Amino acid sequence: MAEQAVRQRSASARVALAVCAALAFASFFALGTWQVERRAWKLDLIARVDQRVHAPAAAPPGRNEWPTVNAANDEYRHVRLAGTFLHDKETLVQASTKLGAGFWVLTPLRTTEGTVVLVNRGFVPPEARERSARTAPEPQGETTVAGLLRLTEPKGGFLRKNDPPGDRWFSRDVQAIAATRGLNDVAPYFVDAEAPPAQATANADTPAWPAAGLTVIAFPNSHLVYALTWYGLALMVLIAAWFVRRGENAAHADTRPAEDARRD
Repeated sequence: MAEQAVRQRSASARVALAVCAALAFASFFALGTWQVERRAWKLDLIARVDQRVHAPAAAPPGRNEWPTVNAANDEYRHVRLAGTFLHDKETLVQASTKLGAGFWVLTPLRTTEGTVVLVNRGFVPPEARERSARTAPEPQGETTVAGLLRLTEPKGGFLRKNDPPGDRWFSRDVQAIAATRGLNDVAPYFVDAEAPPAQATANADTPAWPAAGLTVIAFPNSHLVYALTWYGLALMVLIAAWFVRRGENAAHADTRPAEDARRD
């Protein structure tokens, strides 16, 4: 009876182990498949963004389209707009770029339609944060701006929240900046101005501040690595289950002669 009870417990343990192995394999395989699907989505996103960036500049979403502006359909659209800069209402947002640490210069543009769009005119180092210290002339009167549409950044910077009362900004939060500067009828996006031809060909050692055209377009795409990792874990579960099963078969074969002898 004791031997039978031991066998029953052993059989139950094998069943439980098999169920756990099956669940682990299914989970790892499902996660790997999900990463494959995510990779396909990311590649499609990269292709769509690349098409937008290199498309001819078009008008940005108008007031009637503002409620439907979203990252999937609009971010990094190549746009062109005309209007007059409100230089006295500019905002400096802390930035880290290939030119070093400094600030983005966000200046409201009163468009010819009467709305306001914040334009990131470019980067300035700390020594050029004051308008009088900059080397590039400020556009006056009606101006045409081309660049990439970007969505508002309302959550602040990494571990740093915007401080509107103190006029310290770590992200380009369009709504908060507009409220602080007393702006109305402001688009829910901003535009990263592209570098004008003169700036693009200028000596990199003596850039004109603010330096535009520094938008970084990067989409991390490690989904293939993640997929291979999950599929690898699923394969390891199968291999481990095979070794366990082979060991059980070997042990069962070793005990069979002794059982036959007892019967005799």
